[in-house]
Amino acid sequence: MASAEPADPTPIGSSNASTGPTPAGPVPSSFPAEPVLAEIVRSGFIEGAHRGRLVLLDADGSIRLAVGDVHAPMLPRSSNKPMQATGLLDAGLDLTGAELALAAASHAGEPFHVDGVRKILAGVGLDESALRTPPSLPLDDDARHAELFAGSAPRPIYSDCSGKHAAMLAVCVRNGWDVAGYLDPEHPVQRIIRDAIERLAGEQIAYDAVDGCGAPLLGLSLVGLASAFRACVTAPFGTNAHKVADAMRTHPEYVAGTQQLDTLAMRAVSGLLSKSGAEAVHAAALPDGRALAFKISDGSKRAKPVILAEALRRLDVRSEILDQLGTLPLLGGGSVIGGIRAAF
Repeated sequence: MASAEPADPTPIGSSNASTGPTPAGPVPSSFPAEPVLAEIVRSGFIEGAHRGRLVLLDADGSIRLAVGDVHAPMLPRSSNKPMQATGLLDAGLDLTGAELALAAASHAGEPFHVDGVRKILAGVGLDESALRTPPSLPLDDDARHAELFAGSAPRPIYSDCSGKHAAMLAVCVRNGWDVAGYLDPEHPVQRIIRDAIERLAGEQIAYDAVDGCGAPLLGLSLVGLASAFRACVTAPFGTNAHKVADAMRTHPEYVAGTQQLDTLAMRAVSGLLSKSGAEAVHAAALPDGRALAFKISDGSKRAKPVILAEALRRLDVRSEILDQLGTLPLLGGGSVIGGIRAAF
């Protein structure tokens, strides 16, 4: 069950001026060795490991568990989307229900996702030609194969971030702001999103970069990311952060896809808010404010379900479906001879 985020084409700290990553604070000169979060065990032998950082927050926001440097800057990638969608509501976005969930989504390009993006755009008199997402094919296997067999080429609307971009464009039209330049970090819509992320995270942006979809990517610490998710689920009823969290939890299939990790996790655990990010980032929060965030150093997504399941178990969550998500067997000769296990 792959996460639905595009890879970032630009290394952090690149000197290429066209990409525009800018440090907003201290940035390490090299990637540090980090603790092991998951191990690959074959026939009782540990043949590999995934390292990273992880933080668990109690309901009151205090740190229950910290693995690695959870205060260091990191790039949340699409895990920032609930906070971005909150900022869009702050700016006047007029979406509810499934369409609001789609504004916070990394969708898999299934037909109902694509139809939803078209509906958001049509609501403000635009079509998909206004999107500045990179041309893509659907991430969902069935949807992608259908498009390929039909002879379709990659299109911006199939990007997993097209819901977020459509919502940004809708805000621009409603406020009379420039549509063509909506991805500029100094554009009003991006400034409002920045303010929302800092408010919900309780910290200043640690690093400015460019995400795979071309939108501004705002770096936080893992503590800040988990705190932002906690702020969304504990926000008072009727506030914009609460509206986003409710839309995502009510319509999880719009947040990711019918077979994606976020959708399956939110269906498995009542009230869970969950959002993946590229390069193996994940954040989640429970209705009472317990929250988690982690980043796997090598960007591999295969251990994410195992780490997410163990992190929720450490937060006292029990679910048979979650246990199934957290079991990744390894095969040898067609038989199970090992698996990937959490190691924190």
